[in-house]
Amino acid sequence: MKRIFLLLIVLLVGLYPVALHAQAEPEDIASASDAFQESFFESLKQKAIENYDKAIESLEKCLKLEPDNAVVLSELGKNYLHLKRYREAYDAYEKATKLEPKNRWYLAGMYDVTYETQDYNNSIVLVQRLIPFEESYKEDLASLYMKTGQFDKALVVINELNETVGHSDKRDLYKADILKDSKYQGSEKDNLIAQIKKNPKEESNYISLIYLYSNSNQEEKAQEIARQLEKEIPTSDWAQVSLFKFHLNNNDGDKAVVSMNQALKSTKVDNKVKQRMINEFLIFTKNNPKYDADLEKAIGYVSDDKSVNAAKEIAKFYQNKKDWIKAAKYYEIDAANHPDDIETTVLLLQAYTENKQFDVLAKKADNLIELFPLQPELYYFSGLAHNQLKEFKKAKETLETGIDYLVDNRDLEINFNIQLGEAYNGLGDAKKKEQYFLKADQLLKKKK
Repeated sequence: MKRIFLLLIVLLVGLYPVALHAQAEPEDIASASDAFQESFFESLKQKAIENYDKAIESLEKCLKLEPDNAVVLSELGKNYLHLKRYREAYDAYEKATKLEPKNRWYLAGMYDVTYETQDYNNSIVLVQRLIPFEESYKEDLASLYMKTGQFDKALVVINELNETVGHSDKRDLYKADILKDSKYQGSEKDNLIAQIKKNPKEESNYISLIYLYSNSNQEEKAQEIARQLEKEIPTSDWAQVSLFKFHLNNNDGDKAVVSMNQALKSTKVDNKVKQRMINEFLIFTKNNPKYDADLEKAIGYVSDDKSVNAAKEIAKFYQNKKDWIKAAKYYEIDAANHPDDIETTVLLLQAYTENKQFDVLAKKADNLIELFPLQPELYYFSGLAHNQLKEFKKAKETLETGIDYLVDNRDLEINFNIQLGEAYNGLGDAKKKEQYFLKADQLLKKKK
């Protein structure tokens, strides 16, 4: 919120003559003038060193000499405000304003008081009086309407400012909050339609309207606006976002691919939208496998973007198809972008296992154990890999360490015991081998 304080105005007493009786002697006039000047400058000095009580004492002396001096009253208001004596500050500023109604600085002082005391309804009244002096106070008005829950009025002011001075991040956030409530969306749709007619080359209005229609399940209208946007601004990447969904709904994969690729390459389209598009195309591809290659190409556009988690969904897609080589490829991409995602890590190790990439599996699992020493799954995959590589001693040591970290995971406990049995079998310890295989069998029976 803008804080406007009165500029320091030092006025010599000659500008503020003392009201004198006709019979006053010249020396009386000089004496009164000197007393006023001395007290006024003393108040400024005391205020400068933050001695506000002393400043007020000096100003009160000035008021005895000139009760209707607006500058003195304004200075009193400032000092009272510093001391948080809000009622007295407001009264002083109000008296100054009544004496000089066209002086906006005195009004601004009243506004400062009401804002500090969170008397926002009175702040609104004062800001409305300040706007004729300074248009920028409309920014304050929008914020005050938000604070007092007058969202319909806030929306009117925000739209006016967007049109006259351009958008701001703060106002855009206000507007987004307002439009979460559907009761304000109707008027905003009307406003955006009017703005599009007025300026058909302004892309942001189309985008906002498309979002409003989509969020209120008016997909046909959203597509209509998207086509209008594409016609008016053929280079618009955002038009392709909506047209992509339209093409998917019409089962037109070829056109959907064209729209998707343009949007994914764009720096204007935000990452959450890209994530959603890839997920929607993934679902489409499950029923239309001929677009698998296009799906892979799509992930390529965002594979280096850590904020987009599409690679994981693609990997799961290939995992469900038992295409473990491609699943591993995309799990690797996601693991690189999200190294703390244990789920991705475990799924990647599973893919290596299915691909029989035991050298890779052993190295990867051992490295991960150093980073995440409390994750039992990592010890299991390490033990499995070393067993397959006939490194039975290493497998045994790893598995015996990892099993201690198991908590309420029967499936993993069964697998640990099987791998421990394999390790002891490789080491030639038949007794231990049977012990662990028997325990795994007992756990299996309990599971049933």
